[in-house]
Amino acid sequence: MRQTINLEPEREKAVLVKIMNRAQQPEEKALLDEMLMLAETAELDVMDKMVQYRARFDPATCMGRGKVEDLAEIVKALNADTVVFDSELSPAQVRNLEKLVGAKVVDRSELILDIFARHARTRQAKTQVELAQLEYSLPRLKRMWTHLSRIKGGIGFRGPGEKQLEVDRRLVRKQIAELKRKLTEIKAETSRRVDARDNEFTVSLVGYTNAGKSTLMNALTGAETKVADQLFATLDTLTRVCDLGEGKKALLSDTIGFIRDLPHHLIDSFYATLAEAARADLLLHVVDASHSRARFQIKVVNDVLKDIGCAERPTILVMNKADVEMEPIELQALLYEYPGSLAVSALKGTGTEALRRRIYDEMTGHLREVRLRCPWSDGKTLALIRSNGTVLKESSGADCCEIRVLVSEKFLNRIRRIPGVKIETRDAERKP
Repeated sequence: MRQTINLEPEREKAVLVKIMNRAQQPEEKALLDEMLMLAETAELDVMDKMVQYRARFDPATCMGRGKVEDLAEIVKALNADTVVFDSELSPAQVRNLEKLVGAKVVDRSELILDIFARHARTRQAKTQVELAQLEYSLPRLKRMWTHLSRIKGGIGFRGPGEKQLEVDRRLVRKQIAELKRKLTEIKAETSRRVDARDNEFTVSLVGYTNAGKSTLMNALTGAETKVADQLFATLDTLTRVCDLGEGKKALLSDTIGFIRDLPHHLIDSFYATLAEAARADLLLHVVDASHSRARFQIKVVNDVLKDIGCAERPTILVMNKADVEMEPIELQALLYEYPGSLAVSALKGTGTEALRRRIYDEMTGHLREVRLRCPWSDGKTLALIRSNGTVLKESSGADCCEIRVLVSEKFLNRIRRIPGVKIETRDAERKP
């Protein structure tokens, strides 16, 4: 008789714990739904959820002693492997809870790091995740070899010796330093790549995780970006050409999604990925308009953009998922509350042409009208001007070509560095 062997790893059984104050009670369902989605993305089998209302966290166990006892009973009854807290726990709180509950205890940061590790594909993403994991684990290192409380003396170990924990910490710090060096190199490579696009109009998609950025990227560019109904499906920056019509093109980049209470060390580690947004000419802030907490998510993204120095970037607010069943008055309220925003359905493609036109208007609104005089002998520069600008008028002189053209500020700065080219500028009028 042939026996079938299941090679799929068994999913961990988990209990979710959310501690909130009474003011958050109206948002309880939305907060628990996001926590549940994080757990499912991490491939946990959620067995139960527990909520406790507290004005402040208990310094020893985060939750009250009575609730810890209730949690221990639930874990035992369900034979759960893991308890996930939707808050950041101190190392002491984790140790105390694991002793009292009898199961592995994971906080929000560790859960997000696990998801990042699952989705990292490129060298840059893997390096960023490894750095974030080590920086998270450094203050949480535990003594794992009680029999090696002291290293015996010998060559290289004269003196009092070191505790094994200190050896571990030194090794981790060394790894962190090496990863930071690698990320510095990656950041330099990214900067060079971004600098090479100085002639192009660049647009970055930003937004709360699972807002539909990758789907919108596919709709606007025809790319085949991975799309999944889960959090942090995309960690790596992808850049594609977006055709705006009338011979105009822009470079569109997808970036990592944001989430509430994203630990700062994660933002720091992923700064190289966010460099695309920091240098973009225009941001498309994608919002899941059907979400009950859309306004809160907009605020979270705006706060992160402020942290990375993008708060003043020109931005179009894109209310995505307009095709999802929702109260029409709610969508209209969002559009009214955020003037200049657009309603689209990236999945069905509705509203994307209007979005293209807005991007086109933003791009042409950044153009300058200039009169250039370029020697006929410099055919390379003449070709460069014609291919990177909109020629309004061209006339011939004895020694030079005079061109009246619309160009971007970026390209104008490049032209200024070319010897022999004379420039007269005036602000271009915005196209209707």
